[in-house]
Amino acid sequence: MSKRSSEREQLSLFRALPGGDMALRDAQDLMAYPFFSLAKSPRIVPIRFEAGGVSLTVEGVPEHGIATIWDADVLIWAASQIVQAKKEGIAPSRLMVATPYEILRFTQRGTGRSDYQALRAALDRLQSTTVATTLRQRERPNGVVRVHRFSWINEWKEYIRPEGRSDGIELILADWFFSGVMDETLVLTLDRTYFRLSGGIERWLYRLVRKHGGRQPAGWRFEMRHLYLKSGSLQRRSDFALQVRQLARRQALPGYRLSIERSGGMEWLAFRPMPGEPFQRDLSTVSVEEPVDDVGTDSVDHPHDPRWITRRNIGGSPASIGPQAAPSNGFGPP
Repeated sequence: MSKRSSEREQLSLFRALPGGDMALRDAQDLMAYPFFSLAKSPRIVPIRFEAGGVSLTVEGVPEHGIATIWDADVLIWAASQIVQAKKEGIAPSRLMVATPYEILRFTQRGTGRSDYQALRAALDRLQSTTVATTLRQRERPNGVVRVHRFSWINEWKEYIRPEGRSDGIELILADWFFSGVMDETLVLTLDRTYFRLSGGIERWLYRLVRKHGGRQPAGWRFEMRHLYLKSGSLQRRSDFALQVRQLARRQALPGYRLSIERSGGMEWLAFRPMPGEPFQRDLSTVSVEEPVDDVGTDSVDHPHDPRWITRRNIGGSPASIGPQAAPSNGFGPP
C-alpha cells in the first residue's frame, strides 16, 4: 500500500461549504513570514529567511516555480472553510473536495477557461513548492531543533466530465498548515476587499500589517530595511522602499492608515488600525507580538540587531515597479 493511498484512507472527506457570505480567514504564520513569491513571473531562486530563532527555506521546481502570493488565495479559501466548519459544528479535514467554480467565486476570480487553467497552475505550484521551517517546532531538551519540511498541498486530483468540464477537485492539505488553522488563536480575519489588491507587495504588506496591527491602539511600525528582509522580495531595496512609499501615499490597505516616518537616519513604515472596522471584531485580532513603546516595533524578529536576520541567495535583477508591472487579479500564468 502506497504512503499516499494510506494517507487518503485515513482521512475523512470534507465537502466544501457554501462560501457566499463566509468570512476570509488567514493563518498568522503565513502572514508574518516570507513563504510566497511576490512576483507574477516564475521564481526559482529560493526564499531563505532567519530571524528571532525562526528559520525557513522555500524552494520551487523549474517547471512551476515557487507558489505565489496569489496562489495563497487557495489556502485562504481552505482556512476559511475550516474555521467556518468548526463554527457550525462540522468536523473539517485535510482532505477537501470542491468544484473549481466554488474556489474561483470565493476568491473573486472570473470563471472563464483561462481562470480554470490558472487555478490548476496554482494547485501545481502549491504542491511542488517545498517549505522547510523551524516555526512551531519544539526544541528538544538536548538543544536539537526540529525542521518540518512539507508542501502546501500533498496531492490533488480533478474529476473531468466526458465533455471536458471539471466536476470537482480533491486536495490534501499539509498537516503543518491544517494544524495551524485548527488553532483559532493562530487565525485572523481579512477584509473582504483583500482579493481586489492586485500587486504582490500590496497583498503581502496588507497581510503583514493585518497580522501585526491587531488592536494595538497606538499602532505598530517596521524599519524599512527590516520590512524588506521580511518580504523576501527580489527587488532592489531602493525599489522596494519606493513602492512601499507609494502604497502609503495612496493609503492602499483596507482598514489601516499608513505613514512614513524618518528618525535617526532610518526610515520607518508606521500603521494604525482605523476604528470601527467590522472585521477587527471577528475572531482573533490581537497581535501575538508585544509592543515595546508607544508605537510598537517587531519585538520577536529583533529588527535593530542584524545578527538576527540573514538573507542569502535572494539576489537577482529587480522587477519593474511601474503600473505595467502590477499583476492582474488572478492566480498567475498557467
